[in-house]
Amino acid sequence: MRHLLSTADLSRDAAITMLDLAEDMADVATREVKKLPTLRGRTVVNLFFEDSTRTRVSFELAAKRLSADVINFSAKGSSVSKGESLKDTAQTLAAMGADGVVIRHSASGAPRVLAESGWIDAGVVNAGDGTHEHPTQALLDAFTMRRRLHGNASRGKGLDGVRVVIVGDILHSRVARSNVWLLATLGAEVSLVAPATLLPVSTSEWPVTVGYDLDAAIADAPDVVMMLRIQAERMNAAFFPSAREYSREWGLDDERVARLPADTMVMHPGPMNRGLEISAGAADSPRSTVLEQVANGVSIRMAVLYHLLSGSDS
Repeated sequence: MRHLLSTADLSRDAAITMLDLAEDMADVATREVKKLPTLRGRTVVNLFFEDSTRTRVSFELAAKRLSADVINFSAKGSSVSKGESLKDTAQTLAAMGADGVVIRHSASGAPRVLAESGWIDAGVVNAGDGTHEHPTQALLDAFTMRRRLHGNASRGKGLDGVRVVIVGDILHSRVARSNVWLLATLGAEVSLVAPATLLPVSTSEWPVTVGYDLDAAIADAPDVVMMLRIQAERMNAAFFPSAREYSREWGLDDERVARLPADTMVMHPGPMNRGLEISAGAADSPRSTVLEQVANGVSIRMAVLYHLLSGSDS
């Protein structure tokens, strides 16, 4: 695998291999010295055209734990803000000898353009592009589910038969899109729940079922409920009447959490709008995996960088 641009590009075997490799990387975090020499001498550039603290820091920590040199490139305050194109920026990075580029961009498809343009001879990782995809988030979500469900017996396993309900702003969510494709590949049964205004125009080709009633979805005893952030910054129209109505109809409040089976996981990719799509009680409950997702993100991103840049699939 030369690049990671979309979870739709991953076969079941490739996805499970990546999750298994992340298990090895998670073991590194338990050591006294939390570093491997694998990528010593390699340079990883975090190229972020959109603000993101947790994803950028997660990739930076992952690269450093693999002993790579890391350059953090923010579009704000750089030549990009003065009008430099993606091509010019890529050629500059190529001249610096970048071996891997982790890119977040507001334009859907920008990472694929960078990977397939020939402007740069480096592995490209999509860290979120517009409303398109966020593949490492989906991988860390699947990794978190697998660990909760199978514990120490996770290796080699998919998510066959696991029922996942994804709730909220599907329309603007690259996390939802990446999760839909990856979870289906791993054998999970995925349902989307949202107001009609926050669903894409057509999901007929998606391997999902679609509903509008969160209470009905909860009554069906899912294994995982994944809440999505309302992305107000991507909205230029009123997609629902009020925050209060949204929270009442599609928010995971304490009462809805109490109706979930005891072993149902509550997930959220962060950052959370507490009191809107999720209550503080739900976010902080023992069934919540929010902090596990953050920690597992480093392991997954180590696995991705290792796989792309080490020159070995072993």
